[in-house]
Amino acid sequence: MPDNQNLPTIIILGPTGSGKTGIGIKLAKEFNGEIISADSRAIYKGMDIGTAKPTKEERQGIPHYGIDLVEPSERFTVADWKEYALNKINGIKRKGKLPIIVGGTGLYIDALIYDYQFKGPTGTKIGDFEQKTCTDRQEIKGNYILVGIKCDTEELRARLSKRIEQMFCPELYDEVKKLAHLYNWDNGAMKSNIYEFAWKYLQGELSLEAAKEKSFYKDWHLAKRQMTWFKRNPDIIWLDLEMIYPYIKKILNN
Repeated sequence: MPDNQNLPTIIILGPTGSGKTGIGIKLAKEFNGEIISADSRAIYKGMDIGTAKPTKEERQGIPHYGIDLVEPSERFTVADWKEYALNKINGIKRKGKLPIIVGGTGLYIDALIYDYQFKGPTGTKIGDFEQKTCTDRQEIKGNYILVGIKCDTEELRARLSKRIEQMFCPELYDEVKKLAHLYNWDNGAMKSNIYEFAWKYLQGELSLEAAKEKSFYKDWHLAKRQMTWFKRNPDIIWLDLEMIYPYIKKILNN
């Protein structure tokens, strides 16, 4: 491969549950890469199982950034993530490695590649998600390759259902009890994940099956919103999961 300073930043995107983590790690292992998460749920400390963060074993020794950045009670904006990601990209390249961004938070990715500017009245950065929409996309500012994972609807639903089944376990219950003790349920971070329904199950307000069903539909609606956002972006190359590795290999070898 050529000098890594001249390589693009690879961005693997798609809806929740589409297999982004696995292919990102495969690419990082093959091409001497490091991964930056573009997941607005994975930024929170202590929210591990319920946000489907890759475990230490799943990461296979590949450095991951953008995970466990703030407490669930802290504010972390899209502007903050953009600045963080740019710093990490530059740092990874300085080490002679390939930056690989993996995630499903479309606004994070758009803010980075289209160089969105977030300014408040006094020049302070803000992260109001209403200020930028998918109609603000113009020319990509930088050397980025965007690859989206093609998803068959029924296959994605099956993957999400299986993941929910695996998530409802004693470790999740311990996690949600700890979070409930530390934070209140008005916290947006707490309501954006499986925790709300797991907590209601533990309190006897929902049956286990009802809690799983509600969690599944919350993830499914998130996946549909993510796909609606991404499909309006003409700069994304859409490939079946098994075709992403050979496609990236060809780009890097050229």
